[in-house]
Amino acid sequence: MSVRLIALDIDGTLLDSASEVPATNRHAIEAAVEKGIEVALVTGRRFDFALPIALQIPCALTMIVNNGALVKSKDGTTHLRHLLPHQTARAVLKFTSEHRAGAAVVFDRPRANQVIYEKIDWEDPRRKAYYARNREFIAQVCPLEDCLTEDPIQVMYSGSVAEMQNASAALRKATKSLEFSLAMTFYDHRDFAMVDVIRLQCSKGATLAEWAAVRGFTRDEVMAIGDNFNDREMLEFAGLPVVMANSVPELKSLGWRQTLSNDEGGVAAAIREYALENL
Repeated sequence: MSVRLIALDIDGTLLDSASEVPATNRHAIEAAVEKGIEVALVTGRRFDFALPIALQIPCALTMIVNNGALVKSKDGTTHLRHLLPHQTARAVLKFTSEHRAGAAVVFDRPRANQVIYEKIDWEDPRRKAYYARNREFIAQVCPLEDCLTEDPIQVMYSGSVAEMQNASAALRKATKSLEFSLAMTFYDHRDFAMVDVIRLQCSKGATLAEWAAVRGFTRDEVMAIGDNFNDREMLEFAGLPVVMANSVPELKSLGWRQTLSNDEGGVAAAIREYALENL
C-alpha cells in the first residue's frame, strides 16, 4: 500500500546537528507533497517554536505540536486540542516541588505569556539559547501555581539527564494518584533532557492516529520517522516506522527500518526509498 501521510519528528530527525533543515530534506518533502502525500511535523516543540522550521519548507504542512496536544496548520488554524486540566497541573507542581527550578507551564495563547516560569536566569548556560529564541513568549509568575487561571497545554521540565531521570521517576509515582501522560526526550551528548506532563492518553502516536482517522488514512498508509523516546508511540502506530541512524538505542533495538543520520539527510533518504519510489 502506498504512503499517504508522512509524520516527521523535528529535532534530531528533520534538523541536522546544527539545527538546520538540510536542502535535501526540504526538496524531498516538497516532492512528496507535490505527489499528493500529506506531511506532518510531529514534535515536542510549541507551535511558535516549530513554525520557523515549517516556514523554511514552502509547501502545505500539518503541525502536530506539544507531543500531540495540538494539531494546527502553518497559518495557526487549530484542528485538534487536548489540554491538561489545570487541577492536574497544580497537583503535579506540588508533587514535584524539588524540580521547580526547571519547571514551566505552557499555554495555548496567541503570543505573550505562553511559557511561564517561576524564576528565570537569562544567563543559564543550559537554557540560555531557548530563552533567547523564545523571549517574547516567556513570562514569570511566582508562585508558579498562580499562573493556572486556565487549562494549560503541559507542564514542562528541563535539565540535565540525571535531573530529568529523577524527575521522570518521581512523576511515574505520581501517576498512581494523578491522571496524566509523560513524554520524555533525552540528549545524552548534550547532557540535556525534557520531561513533559500532558493530558492523559495524549502522545505523538495517539494524536497521529486520531489525525489519520480524521483525514481518512489507514495506519498502513502512514510512514513515521523519529529518533527519540517521545517518538516511540508514533512509530508504533505507523505502518511504516523508520528510525534515524542517530536514534537512541532503545528505538534501534525494535527491529524497524533504519535510515541515515540527521547529518546525512536521513529524512530525504527514507522519503525517496519508501514513499516516492512506490508512486
